[in-house]
Amino acid sequence: MQPFLADPFDSDSLHEECGVFGVIGVTDAANFVALGLHALQHRGQEAGGIVAHDPEQGFNSARRFGYVRDNFTKSSLMETLPGPLAIGHVRYSTSGTKTAAIRDVQPFFGEFAMGGCAIAHNGNLTNATALRRELIERGSIFQSGSDSECIIHLMARSIQRNIPERMKDALRRVEGAFSVIAMTRTKLIGVRDVLGVRPLVLGKIGDEGYVLSSETCALDIIGADYVRDVEPGEMVVISKGRIESSRPFGTHPGRFCIFEHVYFSRPDSIIGGRSVYETRRQIGVELAREAPAEADLVCPVPDSGTPAAIGFSQESGIPYAMGIIRNQYMGRTFIEPTEQIRNMGVRLKLNVNRALVRGKRVVLVDDSVVRGTTSRKIKDMILDAGASEVHFRIASPPTAWPCFYGVDTPDRDKLLAAQMTPAEMKDWIGVDSLSFISLDGLYRAAGDAQGRNDACPQYCDACFSGDYPVMPSDQVDRGFRMKTDPVSGDAEALPDQTGYKPVDHTLTPNELTRSMGD
Repeated sequence: MQPFLADPFDSDSLHEECGVFGVIGVTDAANFVALGLHALQHRGQEAGGIVAHDPEQGFNSARRFGYVRDNFTKSSLMETLPGPLAIGHVRYSTSGTKTAAIRDVQPFFGEFAMGGCAIAHNGNLTNATALRRELIERGSIFQSGSDSECIIHLMARSIQRNIPERMKDALRRVEGAFSVIAMTRTKLIGVRDVLGVRPLVLGKIGDEGYVLSSETCALDIIGADYVRDVEPGEMVVISKGRIESSRPFGTHPGRFCIFEHVYFSRPDSIIGGRSVYETRRQIGVELAREAPAEADLVCPVPDSGTPAAIGFSQESGIPYAMGIIRNQYMGRTFIEPTEQIRNMGVRLKLNVNRALVRGKRVVLVDDSVVRGTTSRKIKDMILDAGASEVHFRIASPPTAWPCFYGVDTPDRDKLLAAQMTPAEMKDWIGVDSLSFISLDGLYRAAGDAQGRNDACPQYCDACFSGDYPVMPSDQVDRGFRMKTDPVSGDAEALPDQTGYKPVDHTLTPNELTRSMGD
């Protein structure tokens, strides 16, 4: 059987790395996790995994390529994952190998002196290369190419007496973005980095059950109630119907990823108490104010452009219409497409409603422009269908910088906005006009009435601004040049994310023999 591969026709869009979901205190927790992962499928379609614990059978795991619906709905598999505690993960790779490898599929598991622990990680560790080199030199044997495996090895070298404390030790060594959920024999653990770049929410199910999830939409599918967000820099440890909270990394103003509002999160999720759908609709309102157009129709590029297109139409008074129809059944089934099929590109996924757009001036609303190749193809499709004019309005600022915090973006020299001005991009795409929402406009749409606070930005917007809240150490070591070059001394000092300095965690014989519990 051929390994499951990412959609070869999605090379011009951004991809979130993954989604995480965990449940404690329910019967057959793995079934709830499978449902939660299904709701988070948009965050990763390459592969998924579940680890469950049963007091009699211990830890059991299953990792599979492909969709959750194709793997974790089979009773023969789910019966092998009994127990009241389980965590799961859906994956789209941003680190490790780009070819499918089952060893890279999370959750990862480690057996320690005090018992087993499984972890699932959403985000990206920006010092993983340096950590991996150090750990291998000290004797660690890695089983995957994932940056997330570093956490397990760092935990193994900690001298702390229980797993939550070992996890704190490990996470003090890492840099970058992480929302991690973990499980021991009796505990469900959730933790976010001190900037809170990636999301994590807490839910309640039944009398004593609790849920951790990347998004609130996954709580809805299992009938769980949203309790609150796990705060930036917070660790929650859940056992026996109780929650213990701590802040092992200190405090710092949060820098949540603003692209979660624009694209990654499902529109029916709630982020920071705000509807994702409403934020996207408001982006369209701001776009109509900042970049009006004389046109006959406002059409979304489905599906991510739909709420912004509705907002643009409502604010401008230009009628909204479904000028492009998405093939909902294509999925990611073309494993080895022929060259002829590959050349059809976007037409396999999108088709123009010709009777609607013929002779019309059309405003197309899309979420972003990455390489620009898809935008050109969509423009050609609209013109081939008889439209008289095509105007692009983009629901995010120009994407000019790569993300190193858990989003799969091209190198900077492949990003159209890094090579061209907006006017040059308009001519290269070949449209009558092209406008992006401003960074201030995006902040206003997300609920910050005054726009972006340049002295202390409210979000991580590095993909637009080049303002990286955490030094991407591995990338700088490989030659990546930031907007302000740290080598020349022109860069502003980035915050110390952890305040932690490397120490030798090699265990002494006496420490190895201590009595420990999870």
